[in-house]
This record gives sequence, structure tokens and C-alpha cells, in this order.
Amino acid sequence: MAARLLFLGFMLLILGGKAETRLSVEKLNNEVIPSHRDLAADFKEMYFKQILDHFNYNSLGNGTYNQRYLITDQYWKKGYGPIFFYTGNEGDIWEFARNSGFITELAAVQGALVIFAEHRYYGESLPFGKDSFNIPEVGLLTVEQALADYAVMITELKKELGAQTCPVIVFGGSYGGMLSVYMRIRYPNIVAGALAASAPILSTAGLGDSTQFFRDVTADFQKINPACRDAVKGAFQKLNTLAQQKDYSRIQSAFSLCKTPSTPKDIHQLNGLLRNAFTMLAMLDYPYSTHFMGSMPAFPVKVACEIMLNGTDLMMALRDTVGIVYNSTGQLTCYDLYSLYVECADPTGCGLGFNSNAWDYQACTEIEMCYESNNVTDMFPAMTFTEQQREQYCSKRWGVLARPGWLKTQFWGQDLSTASNIIFSNGDLDPWANGGIRKTLSPSLIAINIPEGAHHLDLRESNPADPESVIVARKKESEIIAQWVKAARKEPSCVI
Repeated sequence: MAARLLFLGFMLLILGGKAETRLSVEKLNNEVIPSHRDLAADFKEMYFKQILDHFNYNSLGNGTYNQRYLITDQYWKKGYGPIFFYTGNEGDIWEFARNSGFITELAAVQGALVIFAEHRYYGESLPFGKDSFNIPEVGLLTVEQALADYAVMITELKKELGAQTCPVIVFGGSYGGMLSVYMRIRYPNIVAGALAASAPILSTAGLGDSTQFFRDVTADFQKINPACRDAVKGAFQKLNTLAQQKDYSRIQSAFSLCKTPSTPKDIHQLNGLLRNAFTMLAMLDYPYSTHFMGSMPAFPVKVACEIMLNGTDLMMALRDTVGIVYNSTGQLTCYDLYSLYVECADPTGCGLGFNSNAWDYQACTEIEMCYESNNVTDMFPAMTFTEQQREQYCSKRWGVLARPGWLKTQFWGQDLSTASNIIFSNGDLDPWANGGIRKTLSPSLIAINIPEGAHHLDLRESNPADPESVIVARKKESEIIAQWVKAARKEPSCVI
């Protein structure tokens, strides 16, 4: 998910620069607000002295670390307006702030304070600095510790800002969306409601079909043109035939690899690298170009299919297609198998750099992602990742044994009937969608499905290219959140 889902360190990421105002506007709750290309420039970067271990008084006492967060009171009705809190996920918090503009747009309408909190062990929030990924230091990287971080931060910041009685709504996308669900379940005394966008709370708890994810990736390409799916499948089959013949030099030439593969392990790595690119293309299939987890053109799945279907050689066409992800700048002259993609405990990809270490550890412990492709229900080569394979990998890599079912036990799995005030939004183009909640469970557990939406498109800023379905979804989300805030507000104790 290192979308998760998942930062590709070699990509061009927009990490700075002055905000650029866009002329378009969008209506939310009948109010017109300006839309900006980069509202993140309005945030102040701060650090919060956070408890290292919330659940063990003996191991580290009251030891602390510096947890980064971003805050803007630009639109806040001080002491009265709600607090919109983003539950940071697996990456640098600035990246999520820059790609979740809907939250700031909504804050402008509802007079909210906005906070984006960075997840422990990601970005600059490293509890033990450069030693954070040593054993046993990495052991404090758990969902429960992260949620406790957010609960403590919210509570203390409300005191500091004189906002003790102002309602808190949590937002999150992907794993961050899962955390928003969990915050509402675990800390309903602190959180009045949650918008969980593209949150695969079922599939990551070991529920559902292990073939679903890559089947749904395939479906995105099939929707563009069934011939596209067939071309991708055919290219992989040609690669497999050459691998069986040990014609490694031809494989090296066709895929412009920096080194000639020489073992089945190299071919397995190549298959993983290629499959991972299609995962990214499907997740980020937005109707406009983006710079989130890399640089993508508008409608990247359509672009990919055009390349696949216009190529004269299937394997070279496959190479050029994955170049959308791995070589968006056109500067790479060859592909290094082991630096562009790192196999880990998440078959959908952990990304690169130390953030990938953190996600790999989480995928080895609480987050269950035994997803597989089978070349029958999907267009990819058969690549399994069973519980046994996970156990073997994680024991060797981190010295841990996973506890299947723990996430379901802790956070209820599909048994959510007693929960309340959660929006589950999902886009039909997102391969993570069917790993989450797609049907409304109660009047306050609301599913919003976005037919033309990719991975948490609704959290992104408004854009002239937005499909009608996401505009409608955002309007509904805005109305529901306003209702939650109104119900939770404690009048007249909030001071205007």
C-alpha cells in the first residue's frame, strides 16, 4: 500500500514552492470557496513531545520523542470551529498534506482548524533516530501506539489552543483511512466522526479473497480495452517463455535492464517490478496529471493501454508502459532491478527508503496482506504470498512471527454494527476499494461509492477535470460532517 501505499524515492516529488492559486471554484454546502493548487504552503511545521511507549510504564518510563505535525488556523473560528485532524499514514506528512486539499477546502467552509499528524517511524518522526529500525527499537511501531499518539496529541493541543470543547473530525486515506476508522472506534470520547477514504479495513485484516487485489488491478485495464489486458498478459507470457529457455540476454535487451539477469530469482524480481508498476497506475488513475508518489499523466491507465496496444513488440511495449512509473523523466537509460523495486511483506509494494522499512515491519506484524496473482483471474504471472511465506520472510527479516487475526480482534473487522459516525468512501477504479466497506451499514456508517474515482480521489483538492461523481461525493461528505459537528458541539462553552 506503500501508497502505502508507498513512496518511490526515485520519483520527482513536489516538496516545496509557493502556492499557486487556481481560478476554479467549487460549491460546498452552497458556499463558494477558492481552490488552490497547493494549500500546504499555509501550514506551519511543528513538533510535539510524544510519549515513546503508551502502554508500558517500566520499559522506557515517560521517555519521549519529537512527533512532527502540520497546522493551519487560516480558516479557524478560534475556539469554536471544529478541528479537522488527518491521521498520518506510511510516509512524509507533507506529501499527504499536499495531496489532501479537500480537507483544507472544507475547513474554509466550516471554519475549521486543520492538523496533519505524522505517523511514528515515518518522515521525521523517528522515535530512536537512526536506530529506529533496529531490533528491539522497532517494536514500538504498532497501530495501537500510533492511535495513542494521535489521541494524546489531540487532547494536549486542544488544551493549548483553548479548544477543549470543539469537535474533532478525523480524516485519512488508504492506511490513514484505516487509522481514522480505528480512532473513532477506539477513542469516541475524543473523535466525533471519521472520513475514511479508500480504507481497506477488511482485506488488511485477513478477510476476503487473496486474489481480489490483482484481479481488480486487471479490471481497470480491461475496462479501457480487453485487448489491453490480453496484451499485458501476452507480454508476461513471452517473458516467461524466454526465462524457461534461459534466454537472459534477450530479456535484458527487451526490458533495457542494467544487468543481464542470470537466475530464477532475477526473473522473479523482474516480474515483481513490472507488476508493481501496474498497481501504481491503477491506484493513481486520476483524470489529471499528479505528483503524488511520483509523476503521473492524466488517465495513466488509458495512457498505459495506448502504449501496450501501439507497440510492435509486446515485451518492449511492456517496458515502455512501466516507464510511466519508473522513468517519468526519461532520464534513466536502463532499469536496475534491485534498486527500483524492493520485495517485501506487502505484495503491492513497500516503496523505497527508510519509510519502506517501517511499512515492511507493519506488514510483518499487524497488517495482513497475503495477496497473490495467479494468471487466471488477472493478467500477471502466478506469484503467491501465503501465510507460510509471510512467516518465513518476517522471521528472517525482523525476527517476528505474525499473529493472524489480531487486527480483526482489535478493530472489529466487518462487525461494525455498534460503531457510528464513519464515512467509508471508495472509488470503483481503486484496486483497494473491494477490500473495504462498500455498503452502508447503518444511518451513521455510510458508504459512498465513486464510480470514476481512483485511490482516495475525494480527499484531493477540487479540479476542473473532476468527474461529477466525486463532486457529488464531496458534497455529501461535507453535509454529513457538518451534521456531526453540529451534534457534537457543546454550546455555549466554546468561546467565539
